[in-house]
Amino acid sequence: MSDPYVLTLDLGTSSVRAMLFDAAARPVANSVAQRQVRPHTTTDGGATFDPHELLAAVEDVIDQVLHSAGPQAQHIGAVAMGTLVGNIMGVDAQDAPVSPVYIYADTRNTDDPQALRRELGAEGVEAAHDRTGCLIHTSYLPARLRWLQRVQTEEFRQAQRWVSVGEYIYHAFLGEWCASYSVAAWTGMLDRRALTWDSEWLAHLGLDAGLLSPLGDLSEPLQGLRAQYAERWPALANARWLPAIGDGAAANVGSGCVEPDRIALTVGTTGAMRVVVDPDLDRVPDGLWLYRVDARRGLLGGATTEGGNVFAWLQDALVLPDAGTLEAQLSELEPAAHGLAVLPFWGGERAPGWREDARGTIHGLRLSTRPVEIVQACLEAMSYRFAMIYDRIAPHLARGRPTDAAEREPAIVASGGAILSSPVWLQLTADVLGRPLHTLAESEATSRGLAVLALEQLGVVEHAVQLVAATGRVYVPRPAYYAVHREALARQRELYADLLT
Repeated sequence: MSDPYVLTLDLGTSSVRAMLFDAAARPVANSVAQRQVRPHTTTDGGATFDPHELLAAVEDVIDQVLHSAGPQAQHIGAVAMGTLVGNIMGVDAQDAPVSPVYIYADTRNTDDPQALRRELGAEGVEAAHDRTGCLIHTSYLPARLRWLQRVQTEEFRQAQRWVSVGEYIYHAFLGEWCASYSVAAWTGMLDRRALTWDSEWLAHLGLDAGLLSPLGDLSEPLQGLRAQYAERWPALANARWLPAIGDGAAANVGSGCVEPDRIALTVGTTGAMRVVVDPDLDRVPDGLWLYRVDARRGLLGGATTEGGNVFAWLQDALVLPDAGTLEAQLSELEPAAHGLAVLPFWGGERAPGWREDARGTIHGLRLSTRPVEIVQACLEAMSYRFAMIYDRIAPHLARGRPTDAAEREPAIVASGGAILSSPVWLQLTADVLGRPLHTLAESEATSRGLAVLALEQLGVVEHAVQLVAATGRVYVPRPAYYAVHREALARQRELYADLLT
């Protein structure tokens, strides 16, 4: 197939989306379908999906795109899926679900990370981070499995295998279990050097590797739909199905951040800063994770619990003016002149401190403090967290970069609806980082990244870098503002130390 099309499936926390891309990783007109989904949440911190509903949603969007694509569907060479990461569900001996899909936002296991840290001790915690590239946290599998063993005892007894939702959907379609190195890396239980399930975590939890899916790479696509799906989707009967990967890895690729000279900064509901690196780092920086795009590409960075969710809270709590008025008010303020120090942990802390018990704090309020100043302080505080992540990433970027690029600072590419909708926040973040901030002009970074990776595997391009992502406006940092923000970041660190150490 000289000019294959790629069908992408993006399974997130708010929607399931299918899109068709051409051989240049461009969306095909009128070939997109989306279905809204919503996790079931409970007052005690639960956050789950019904696996049957997610499977039905994926089936539905595939039906819609194949119908709208018409004859073009016959040219689909590959299917690629990206999923929310940090999710797990149990299936029985007949491969039927025995649990909901527990997602990263489910915090009912808050006590378990603390217990695991006590059991391992400081050296054991550091060793686990080095082996797996992940910290001990509620969102990772060691703490989730410990909670399931401890609390959901009947589910745990019935489960013959614990899988991610992407593995479950692919098994339904193709009849095979396969966890990609990408998804496995996000569990916190992949040995990053051996690319096997981590034997020490398995031993500590009293589990066998057979309880988890066999591992595979994007270079080992699955093929051969079950009869019912081959009849339903004849255009996909011979397509290559790339093992599902983490949505963050796909977003990096879709943003054009596929080498160490380009860092992706994404702020949607929450935030993340990630860069593709050589996965064989001698050590993983303190407070950061090292995931995988695939067997040959690592993904270094950190994620935050805060982003557009904190801004949405501010809008509701402070009864703010419309977006245009608020932007105008924010643009008139001097940097960090409000006298406030903020810890933006409305949902707890992930990188770099990983304190599940952290809570949001606004320190220094006075009777003269205006709502717009509180908003400014919170936006600055969230950007300070990215500065802390960047400071830990930066020393590791020279490795793997071309010699002529090793001396240059990497470009930072911003994406995500929350930050792209606010020029003030974009400029503020450039000032905080002291680096130019390039805005991404691609509308669907995750889906585009999936298409790019599939086109690599189909041999259309040799390397993802050949399919250049479009960028827009560049925000240039103001040196005087950078200096002010570094002082304010130091105050945030002091407040953190006073309250959380």
